[in-house]
Amino acid sequence: MRSFAQAMIMALILALTSALPARAGSTHVAVAANFMQTATTIAAAFKAATGHKAVLSFGASGGLFMQITQGAPYEILLSADQDWPRKAVEAGLALGETRFTYAIGALVLWSRDGRATLGDEALRAGDFRKIAIANPASAPYGQAALETLEALKLAAVLAPKIVQGASIAQTFQFAETGNAELAFVALSQVINRTDGGRWLVPQSLYKPLLQDAVLLNTGQANDAAGAFMAFLKSPPARALIQRQGYETGGAR
Repeated sequence: MRSFAQAMIMALILALTSALPARAGSTHVAVAANFMQTATTIAAAFKAATGHKAVLSFGASGGLFMQITQGAPYEILLSADQDWPRKAVEAGLALGETRFTYAIGALVLWSRDGRATLGDEALRAGDFRKIAIANPASAPYGQAALETLEALKLAAVLAPKIVQGASIAQTFQFAETGNAELAFVALSQVINRTDGGRWLVPQSLYKPLLQDAVLLNTGQANDAAGAFMAFLKSPPARALIQRQGYETGGAR
């Protein structure tokens, strides 16, 4: 009788275990390039906590939005601003009630040779060939960089030296490889680096980088997509986001 009971328990355990992969699913998430490292870490924590897999695709927020309008199979958009998620809702592509601010970003000026630590003095000196910013039309951090230059009254002076990256990731590559001496990038991209130099751009020089997430219509019936949106609001995810140089408190 005892061996029969043990066999039944083992069979039940095996049945439950084998059922776990069937319940676990996946969701496709479009992620702003500045959030690449953080999103990768969150995706790993999400899988460990829920069993679900988040498949991440990275790019400039505007570029991701255009892909969504053209039928790209994303179910969630993590933008670097509030405008593109709002436009997704207005276009009938996303659920407005799911939109929320998951992170507040910070802009920095970075250089491989350390000159960026001089802040706006490094910009005013003008003793460099190129300065990189992300494309302001599609990348919110590029727009913030342009706003900073305009606030410092340097936009026109430095215009001939500006090179644009398709995303904030490519913008950083320009400076990292030496193709540009200076680059405006996201704090999250350099917060863990010990090389180079950086200047945290004063918030007064650009509009706050409120980064919104929204559930797309394509993910409405996907439990994994809903679970990922919920996980983004959880204390473990918020702690990971803050560790990468973002703020989360006070965001809607």
